[in-house]
Amino acid sequence: MANSTVLTDTRSAGKENRSSGKGSDFSELSRRISEAGLLRRRPLYYTVRFTAVGLALAGGVAAFLVIGDAWSQLFVAAALAVVSGQLGLAAHDLAHRQVFSRRRPSETGGLVVANVLLGMSYGWWMNKHTRHHANPNHENKDPDVAPDIIVWSRRQARQARQAKGPARFIGKHQAALFFPLLTLEGLNLSFSSFRALRSPSMKRPVLEGTLLVAHFAVYFGGIFTLLSPGKALAFVAVHQGLFGLYLGSVFAPNHKGMPMVEEGTELDFLRRQVLTSRNVDGGALTDVFMGGLNYQIEHHLFPSMPTPALAEAQVITERYCAELGIPYCRSGLVASHRTALRHLREVGAPLREAGQ
Repeated sequence: MANSTVLTDTRSAGKENRSSGKGSDFSELSRRISEAGLLRRRPLYYTVRFTAVGLALAGGVAAFLVIGDAWSQLFVAAALAVVSGQLGLAAHDLAHRQVFSRRRPSETGGLVVANVLLGMSYGWWMNKHTRHHANPNHENKDPDVAPDIIVWSRRQARQARQAKGPARFIGKHQAALFFPLLTLEGLNLSFSSFRALRSPSMKRPVLEGTLLVAHFAVYFGGIFTLLSPGKALAFVAVHQGLFGLYLGSVFAPNHKGMPMVEEGTELDFLRRQVLTSRNVDGGALTDVFMGGLNYQIEHHLFPSMPTPALAEAQVITERYCAELGIPYCRSGLVASHRTALRHLREVGAPLREAGQ
């Protein structure tokens, strides 16, 4: 209820500002950001970052080939899970045109990183992520909070009370099962990518499908050729499980536990992005681990802003929100996960009550 009150109050403030003839609140923030030069491309940063990730990938593959059929390959699998997470963050930046200003090199890079190196459809993910950015935490419009195995609001939980079997069990205990479920996220991304090839919204299904098949032919072919079946299955489980856990740990703190937007709620762009997002405080290690997505508010306001500019943009944005009286959420990484898990437990209450 408190969250709903905040959304209503700040929405009214935004309307008053626009009616006063001052222009939108976001336009003033955008002017300040532009004057600070924070939207210009940073080719040196991305050259160094992508080179480092590429060398890490090459090193992981080389270690895999040198070690051979041994259980120590599980350490290689764990290291490659981190590399895969960094590749996912690179694909994210390419999709938002943070690296290149033009569409073609961004798409080409995205296809190479996502489809070829990760086994995830660039076109499908970009479509999904664009819809998320347009309406973050909107119950009916944000695909990231669509009820699937997990419900994100009490309304979704009430609608799912008739569910049976595993779906009902997971919904009742979703907070406790959240991190274990994240270990399946890497496989879910690949499965959803293949399923999306039949979607009318997919622009190049043949190309993307071919690249996905090529990825998994090399991935599974190499693993099961070099390793015995038991070790191969263990390698895939560790690699995919930790990869999914990494991605989930990066994306979950940014919006989970923040206000949900119901149908009919009207918010201007600035408030829609700020009120539904959370920044994660930390040092340089947090910046590297989360690929800049710990500055989620600034990223949502300026999606094409290069990663190294986000920290400076955060200072400007937080100060500007304070001027307007707009709540600006910051939290530590552990605290943000704790909030997200508490939210999952609270919204799952109708499912637990229905089983009593």
